[in-house]
Amino acid sequence: MKNVAVIFAGGTGTRMGVKDVPKQFLEVGGKPIIIYTLEYFQNHPEIDEIYVVCIEPWIDYLKFQLEKYGMSKVVSVVPGGKTGQDSIYIGLKEAEKNCSPDDVVLIHDGVRPFISPELISRNIADTRRNGNSITCTGCNETFIISKDTVNVDSVPVRRESYNAQAPQAFRLGEIIEAHETMRTKNPDYIDVIDSCTLFNMLGKKTYLTEGVRGNTKITNPVDLYIFEAWLEFKNNGGKAKGIPDLIEYYEYEESKKKEAGITMRLTKHEQNN
Repeated sequence: MKNVAVIFAGGTGTRMGVKDVPKQFLEVGGKPIIIYTLEYFQNHPEIDEIYVVCIEPWIDYLKFQLEKYGMSKVVSVVPGGKTGQDSIYIGLKEAEKNCSPDDVVLIHDGVRPFISPELISRNIADTRRNGNSITCTGCNETFIISKDTVNVDSVPVRRESYNAQAPQAFRLGEIIEAHETMRTKNPDYIDVIDSCTLFNMLGKKTYLTEGVRGNTKITNPVDLYIFEAWLEFKNNGGKAKGIPDLIEYYEYEESKKKEAGITMRLTKHEQNN
């Protein structure tokens, strides 16, 4: 059975405040953000193929970058659809041409370059065991629910609350079937934020996979600055100060919790702050 990745690179980067260049193609250290993301899948021994869904006017530029950086596992680059979920469906259908329904597909954001090889491996293993895998981290802030954006309607218990990230992995046939069911009921994917939401709306069971707090999505200028600092941290042997040290701290905390047999739970300090 294959393990493949569908990478979404169809956004325009409106929240980034850059008009001319989509955020996935912004260069950091002379390299587009999406290439940093793709390199993790390209270099991972368990990933067989990569499919990229790209904003159409930038496909030729992306293909140039793929060749430049030797992204040989990228089988196909296809134009995106009307919405993010529509684009992911297009990517899944493209993967279906070369894959079987039981193959594992990891759905990931092109602008989420903080991923790690270990996280890719966990997603694959958990999907083969459970049928799907939703990367999550425990919340270290208090979540509130507000239906009118003015009043607090409810406050979920923090120890039961998690942040869903990416990758989100599935059996290829099951995630395509879920999309096709949703497209008959809700063709515009209204309120369908991600694949986890899609499965939940259809009453399908999903399973948590332990993520890392640093695995954030580059959405606004602050995220971009954090990524630049993180690269400096990596390239300088961990000597950079500030935010990158926090990322390393959280990675260390997660590793220590794993050693202690504590999975997907906050430390006592995090619970009380």
